Amino acid sequence: MNPIQPPPNGVSRRAFFQLTLGWIAGSFAVAASAVAAVRFLVPNVLFEPNQRFKAGKPDDYADGSITFLEDQRVFLVRQGNTFRCLSAVCTHLGCTVNRATKGYHCPCHGSVFDDQGLVESGPAPRGLTWFLVSLSKDNRLLVDKGENVAADKYLVL
Repeated sequence: MNPIQPPPNGVSRRAFFQLTLGWIAGSFAVAASAVAAVRFLVPNVLFEPNQRFKAGKPDDYADGSITFLEDQRVFLVRQGNTFRCLSAVCTHLGCTVNRATKGYHCPCHGSVFDDQGLVESGPAPRGLTWFLVSLSKDNRLLVDKGENVAADKYLVL
């Protein structure tokens, strides 16, 4: 048999391997595309806790108190018959700020905030966030961490 001429059945060994590898590569490409298409249909969902929570009844908080709610990382401020809620998350890198004798202090990098949550010193780029406080139907304080308000926004009872 001459190596230049194809064998009598019409397919050489080299051509057979080329066709086989071609079909395998094509099948792999189709399968990978199908997997990618199915993965595209599955949404990337990040489940986060509800931004609204009930803090308690107004009578649970003494007049002039600033109560730290650790599980929500907020300070609930009562002055007379008014209520406000201040975020305890430092705007620099997300550390939890502590209540100081006057204002708030970040123990991680030293940012200092005044009683209104404004930056007095440190690397924090902006002041602490105030959240909306309202009264729920069952007469409990309802804090919405998804809605920021101005520092002078109060819930008056």
